[in-house]
Amino acid sequence: MSVDTRPVSAELTDEELQALDAHWRAANYLSVGQIYLMANPLLTEPLRPEHIKPRLLGHWGTSPGLNLVHTHLNRVIKARGLDALCVWGPGHGGPAVLANSWLEGSYTETYPDITRDAAGMARLFRQFSFPGGVPSHVAPETPGSIHEGGELGYALSHAYGAALDNPGLLVACVVGDGEAETGPLATSWHSNKFLDPVHDGAVLPILHLNGYKIANPAVLARLPQPELDDLLRGYGHDPIHVTGDDPAAVHRALAGAMDTALDRIAAIQRAAREEGAAERPHWPLIVLRTPKGWTGPAEVDGLPVEGTWRSHQVPLAGVRDNPEHLRALETWLRSYRPEQLFDEQGSPRPQVLACVPAGPRRLGATAYANGGLLRRELPLPPLERYAVPVDKPGVTLHEPTKVLGQLLEHVMWETAQRRDFRLVGPDETASNRLDAVYAATGKAWQAGTLEVDEHLDRHGRVMEILSEHTCQGWLEGYLLTGRHGLFSCYEAFAHIVDSMVNQHIKWLRVTRRLPWRAPISSLNYLLTSHVWRQDHNGFSHQDPGFVDHILNKSPEVVRVYLPPDANTLLSVADHVLRSRDYVNVIVAGKQPCFDWLSMDQARVHCARGAGIWDWAGTEDHTREPDVVLACAGDVPTQEVLAASQLLRAHLPQLAVRVVNVVDIARLLPSEEHPHGMTDFEYDGLFTHDKPVIFAYHGYPWLIHRLAYRRTGHKHLHVRGYKEIGTTTTPFDMVVRNDLDRYRLVMDVIDRVPGLAVRAAAVRQRMEDVRLRHHDWIRDHGTDLPEVADWSWDG
Repeated sequence: MSVDTRPVSAELTDEELQALDAHWRAANYLSVGQIYLMANPLLTEPLRPEHIKPRLLGHWGTSPGLNLVHTHLNRVIKARGLDALCVWGPGHGGPAVLANSWLEGSYTETYPDITRDAAGMARLFRQFSFPGGVPSHVAPETPGSIHEGGELGYALSHAYGAALDNPGLLVACVVGDGEAETGPLATSWHSNKFLDPVHDGAVLPILHLNGYKIANPAVLARLPQPELDDLLRGYGHDPIHVTGDDPAAVHRALAGAMDTALDRIAAIQRAAREEGAAERPHWPLIVLRTPKGWTGPAEVDGLPVEGTWRSHQVPLAGVRDNPEHLRALETWLRSYRPEQLFDEQGSPRPQVLACVPAGPRRLGATAYANGGLLRRELPLPPLERYAVPVDKPGVTLHEPTKVLGQLLEHVMWETAQRRDFRLVGPDETASNRLDAVYAATGKAWQAGTLEVDEHLDRHGRVMEILSEHTCQGWLEGYLLTGRHGLFSCYEAFAHIVDSMVNQHIKWLRVTRRLPWRAPISSLNYLLTSHVWRQDHNGFSHQDPGFVDHILNKSPEVVRVYLPPDANTLLSVADHVLRSRDYVNVIVAGKQPCFDWLSMDQARVHCARGAGIWDWAGTEDHTREPDVVLACAGDVPTQEVLAASQLLRAHLPQLAVRVVNVVDIARLLPSEEHPHGMTDFEYDGLFTHDKPVIFAYHGYPWLIHRLAYRRTGHKHLHVRGYKEIGTTTTPFDMVVRNDLDRYRLVMDVIDRVPGLAVRAAAVRQRMEDVRLRHHDWIRDHGTDLPEVADWSWDG
């Protein structure tokens, strides 16, 4: 269903006003109590130092504004019968969201020991920011939340991600005035150019300007209103202002603003859905200006607090030791008149709950904030339908991501009606060879178009904007509300979302321990246009370090895959798109590369994660290998196989084992990662005392870090990217970083006992080819013919 199209009067009756104010006061009381109290929750006796927590933690300044928004969202949800979700951008306002969840009953339903009475209120207060309790910010533990306090700057992109393909959903989004200064938030205002009023829900941004951040004035709060209006209108919004510090006047003004905004949203959706309107709408936005720390102490120790930065965290700090502060806290708490708000048992009185909606429409109970409850399995095709034929390894070539694009096209067709799969990326879908999807759907676009434009579609499900932050935020919001997706990005620029993926990984790790949180679809990255094939764009586009960043994170959540060819990429993609509660990183090439494994072989190899390629080595199975050539990644795999071929030709008596690693976490000990190998498995694959020459896609020290506890680590020699890049030929990139086939052969000679003397001539020939390569590319601008025309003929 869409937002109710019936206009609702903005004029509150005195009874409605009193009910709204009672709910707001109750939420404020509970917010202060969480920060300060560990006993005496209803103030049934004079406040004493032992009632106060020994450590005062939390954020008061933003809480009264969030409580006000929550109260008024309750009213419109109930009056209009809305399905709604709220993203709380000022995430450190945890006391407010917890307070409202407790008032509406969703908190007790989630945590039955936190009852809606005096005993439960005491537990609510004590647990807040307390050892063994809950964080001080909005967090995964908070019912109704899809966004937490550490995610400063991402609220609006999360909100739009939640609204995509949810046509009956209203997503309110409170944007704090500190958050509004961040780069990710500034770009995410443009999300309204991608919101389809036919198939998507609506986002109602509420820009809360309380004047200050933790210590400094907020930029947008100091802009004159005409200048701020020009900015917001330039972003494509029609602002509605609510300003004041008189509670009754603000209640009336905010009720009117919300009714006006929702009436406008209803009119926009009706025009698009029923009348075929095609012009891009200007969506409403509420600018709410209220004092920071509103209703708190006006001043403390002779210094102004309410309406200043001093109210940001704990306005009265020395309550246990300072009798004057203790009296001020009691006066503050009693100013909310708790005896009018809670009965003798501590339960909210009927007037407090008069505006609260029922059942799943409560903001803390909505299934949209627990997306796993809504998730459906993704319809994936049999992989044989898209697999490339491989009669013999290393003869045919395909572009792996182009092959994957055909599978993604199938997924787009299969989800055309249910609309629960999105492909996002920063202007790179076609560049990354995934453009087959355009046969099934275009690129979401609500702004103006020109005749030369291609694949723009008002109802499209490919999302492109040149902001990795916004892409990430959209996809996170989409996944957290129960859908599926894939983020395709140039490898070097995935670092832009380092901090965002940090927070998502932490979210997933916590939710795994919350039985009431249903598993959601994994956050899947496809990193392509990678370091070894950015020879044309040069050094600025060469950085494989996102994998290092990911593997620093919680082992139960993160997974990294380096499929070496098209069929292994299909197998890995099938796996990650089916998975739940992970962050999966796939690094795969988009340039033509050799096909090594048939589909059946690829499935087995990917399931194993790391394995011996018998056909690629020269191993005599009656004895141990003399050396192990290991590889992870498409270009390193090709160089290892070329090195194996050279060793076969020049040193035929040498027993060479070739090991390919797809799942990089397999190198970790089994006690450190669920995919890790036992020492027995690892030694069986890599041996415990033979040289291992490992050609790795990224920074070589990562492999050492993963394998440092293994018995054979001292025999491990890793080649990879050494931060030596430029604009050059493809093969010169690997030569510059000592990852090339000739250098690998030299490494074998240097490390296998006895070869340094016996194979000195072979080593010299390898060095000569490297020198010839250096001169050749400068004369011809292309790689050596024996490299450019190489194929596997084993």
